Amino acid sequence: MIITRPRDWARIKRNLDDIDAKRIFIMGCGQCATVANTGGEKEILQAKAILEQQGRTVTGWAVGEVACHLGATKLAARKSIGSVEDADAVLVLACGAGVQTVADAVSKPVFPGLESAFLGNVIRHGIFEERCQMCGDCVLDETAAICPVTTCPKGLLNGPCGGMWNGNCEVLRDRECTHVRIQRRLAEQGRQRRSVLPPKDFSKKLKPGSINLRTGNAGRKGDSDE
Repeated sequence: MIITRPRDWARIKRNLDDIDAKRIFIMGCGQCATVANTGGEKEILQAKAILEQQGRTVTGWAVGEVACHLGATKLAARKSIGSVEDADAVLVLACGAGVQTVADAVSKPVFPGLESAFLGNVIRHGIFEERCQMCGDCVLDETAAICPVTTCPKGLLNGPCGGMWNGNCEVLRDRECTHVRIQRRLAEQGRQRRSVLPPKDFSKKLKPGSINLRTGNAGRKGDSDE
């Protein structure tokens, strides 16, 4: 899931003031932002109170099923069409993908109310960790399903740095070194690293990504994947 955090309200205020937006519709997300406690009903009502303290009117609000799903977002907007049309702008409490989806679904100016932090694993309620950077060149088959690119602060592929001490990371000193974890898990499974991993092939992470299951296109024109 995409982990988000609240955006600086001073910046949000500037965005709205720049277009003299007095009437605001708020859109949240029923998936990631709700789980992260940044874009569910509770957070929308908090945002509503702040906007009203600024002297603005909240024409309405909605928590779509998932903000980055264009069809679902269009449906949520249609259900509140009067409130959306009555607004000067839409404030979106969702990740950047959700903001762009809402902008595709409505004709009003759309502004983000959150910052997208990282793709996160839910460890337990309210605790999230970044474990994947979606690099397009996965090495988890060689590293006991522990990503060194993401979980090592230095992104080292083939072993610990010279600063590792007593099994702990040099940068995040209260955490075990990623490569110590990898070696221990491999040993517990009776496995070992087969070879030194080559440098990452960043060409596999071309932007923007696109997959069309209807046409069988699993990437973009120009992809070199075999």
